[in-house]
Amino acid sequence: MNWIYIFAGFCLLIMLHEAGHYVAAKATGMRVERFFLFFGPTIWSFKRGETEYGVKAIPLGGYVKITGMNPEEEIPPEVAHRAYYRQPVWKRIVVIGAGPAVNIALAFLILFGVFFFAAQKINQTVGPVRADTPAATALQSGDRILAVDGHSFPNLSVEDRLIHFGNLVAAHECAGKQVDGCKAATPVELTIRRDGGVQNLTVRPEYSAENGKVLIGFTYGSEREVLGVGGAISRSWDSMWMVASGTVHVFAHIFESEERKEISGIVGTSDVANQTINVGLSQSLLLLALVSLSLGLINLLPILPLDGGHIFWSLIEKMRGEPVSMRVMERASMIGFALVAMLFFIGLSNDIGRITGEGFKVR
Repeated sequence: MNWIYIFAGFCLLIMLHEAGHYVAAKATGMRVERFFLFFGPTIWSFKRGETEYGVKAIPLGGYVKITGMNPEEEIPPEVAHRAYYRQPVWKRIVVIGAGPAVNIALAFLILFGVFFFAAQKINQTVGPVRADTPAATALQSGDRILAVDGHSFPNLSVEDRLIHFGNLVAAHECAGKQVDGCKAATPVELTIRRDGGVQNLTVRPEYSAENGKVLIGFTYGSEREVLGVGGAISRSWDSMWMVASGTVHVFAHIFESEERKEISGIVGTSDVANQTINVGLSQSLLLLALVSLSLGLINLLPILPLDGGHIFWSLIEKMRGEPVSMRVMERASMIGFALVAMLFFIGLSNDIGRITGEGFKVR
């Protein structure tokens, strides 16, 4: 059932993105011929006015067909004045930018809603304990971690304190060195409060190849946090800025092996979505917001066939004072397709690597 929700969520993001183009095109007087979800053969469609609406067979995106998107397209004389390339540059930029703008605005609205109505802050209690981990034999949900190896860091904030706790655990050696394949690390001394009393426990963490360090095997709990309107806006903006700056950083360093590992494709995103749905509604909405934001940001990359590529060449036309030749844009599109294909391949490889541990070795 989770996969149905995930599929519906992706379809919603695609439809809203294309609806942004559609509404902007109609509002600026352009002629919209088709508004379809997915690609390939048509499964179902209907026509209302001058626009055909429907669903196609291959679930990879969607599109809005605006008359005159190709400057060499033959256009009936009676609608030529409404063709895309007959419009001022500012109108074209509005229409193309509307799709990513909807995704970015939707991300903000979802984040604001989650932070305003259901914001959570982490605390020092033990939350979910993973089975078959050292934590499963020693800790219980609701235990409060007071100190790790005798260090309590009383002068730090809760977030910084927990980071230091994690660093202390990660510093424990695994069979003399932290390498993939080793099992037990040196013991960690935990001071906890359980049922009103203080206890000292000894836990031997294990190396996690997935995380690249030794772990005990639990996540911290959380509690309700009241932010108010201003706090929710600030938290939403900070989250969006973190994702935006991180996205720019990854693509600016895409030829570096470690940065390429951060790119994820549809498989990895779907897998994360499946896990977050099991966690709860708030986490699922946060993921939906971040996927929507990423979709908007990636579409703004200045390469054809992405929306940012159309905006880029419109700006070039404005600066030159005349349209760019179709041949130049076709060559740019070929490069763009190659870059998009490369990103897809890297993302898919990383997804397969996370699932199987192998991938296509494009690290």
